[in-house]
Amino acid sequence: MSIIGIGSDIVKIERIERLTERYDKRFLERVFTAAETDYAFTKARPGLHLAARFAAKEALVKALGSGLRQGLNWPEIEVTNDPLGKPQFNFHNNARKILSKLNNPTAWLTLTHEQEFALAFVVLEN
Repeated sequence: MSIIGIGSDIVKIERIERLTERYDKRFLERVFTAAETDYAFTKARPGLHLAARFAAKEALVKALGSGLRQGLNWPEIEVTNDPLGKPQFNFHNNARKILSKLNNPTAWLTLTHEQEFALAFVVLEN
């Protein structure tokens, strides 16, 4: 197996909270899937969980090396948790097509957050 890309991103949680307050559904629907927002709003501080998911999406496009080119949209990259709470990606539409061109690499994801910041790290491996 070989690593085909790595990416990391850090997001100030307050920034996501301000965007959510200011643009509400318009912002949420542009960036997150319904499952992501539903999950975040079951938590005491939804912005913390939204920020971690935003950081994960940014880290993934950095690992791909393409940014949001090739018609990729944020909700096509979905961050969920397995039954034990481990974060993982689900890919939809163009994101799935882009990854299939790379022979469907495994996307390893880790998330962490503190009071002010959320951080994500992604490794793409064939």
